[in-house]
Amino acid sequence: MKVLTKWTGQRAFTAVGDSGYEVKMDATEKYFGEGKGVTPTEMLLASLAGCIGIDVTMILRPYLSEVDTLEIETDGTREEEMPKAFTTINVTFTINGTVDSKRVWRSIDLGKEKYCSVSNSLKADIIFHLVLNGEKQERPVKE
Repeated sequence: MKVLTKWTGQRAFTAVGDSGYEVKMDATEKYFGEGKGVTPTEMLLASLAGCIGIDVTMILRPYLSEVDTLEIETDGTREEEMPKAFTTINVTFTINGTVDSKRVWRSIDLGKEKYCSVSNSLKADIIFHLVLNGEKQERPVKE
């Protein structure tokens, strides 16, 4: 896998991977950018959500007809000092539908432990949460 990232002026870059899709990144004004793209740290959180989301939907494939909506919110806490690495990332799946919460938790756990290359590449503590049909679901106790 390869991604080519080109500087486009000031603090802006455009990245193109093997897929051929472009991603525009820029720093915020605080870091002398113009805010004309996502920040690299936003991309990292989006990459985590996309990766675990793909894994969860693949694992839940036989039950996707029971899922009406699925959203993933990633919320990262960073160190105060440079390089301001993420220390904790909360990943909240909000799902509406008739899918069983145990199935969703199993797919999240499998994704995290076995399949998601992004989560397995990060040093931060990644904590998963599930809200199913508006109610927070606790992780089932493993027997």
